[in-house]
Amino acid sequence: MSETKIIAFEGIDGTGKSVQMEALRTRLEARGLRVGVLSFPDYGSFFGGCVGRYLTKKDGVSASDVDQRSMALWFAMDRWAAFQGFDYSKFDVLVINRYVLSNAVYQSIRDRDVDKPDILDFVLTLEHEQLSLPRPDLYLILDVDLSAAQNNVTKKGYRDYVGDEKDEYEKQDSIQIRAREKYLSFGERLENVKVIPCMETGALLPIDAIAERVFAAVEPIL
Repeated sequence: MSETKIIAFEGIDGTGKSVQMEALRTRLEARGLRVGVLSFPDYGSFFGGCVGRYLTKKDGVSASDVDQRSMALWFAMDRWAAFQGFDYSKFDVLVINRYVLSNAVYQSIRDRDVDKPDILDFVLTLEHEQLSLPRPDLYLILDVDLSAAQNNVTKKGYRDYVGDEKDEYEKQDSIQIRAREKYLSFGERLENVKVIPCMETGALLPIDAIAERVFAAVEPIL
């Protein structure tokens, strides 16, 4: 492998991204590949911490009340800070939980933004051209319907930035429905996207079955 391959996992909240990332990491390492892992937002960082406070309304301002480009900038800066001094070239594969595509999705589908044009092009320009973040070789969108995703969200338990509760985006069904639609729409517009159907006949597939679909999408770029 001549250069680092970057694979980003995307999907609405509760689609099993962390589980599938770990399954892929294990499989790639079994092949002798060096695998790095990043996850965004990083709520322990300065910018990620600010995002967390918006998502929980801890400072009295909700993420839903901030204009879409300003909110996109907070998420983008969290990624920019994470890549400062991070040498991903020492890995054969870098696997990322939520990346640039998620920013374009979620800042395009909030109630306040429904009647506005999406900001996909703005976010791609901001993060890849202005902030020089690396472009992923592959986005994997884990596609799960809302009821199954919500069931997984309730199983997450305690999280540092929100405790046992849902954040401002997770608790709004309308946002999650529109996010799923927007992910699929953006997937048709971008060449480096693969949608992984995670359900059949209305039921969530077993973890191993989804993992096989994930690896089948990844293997051609390795």
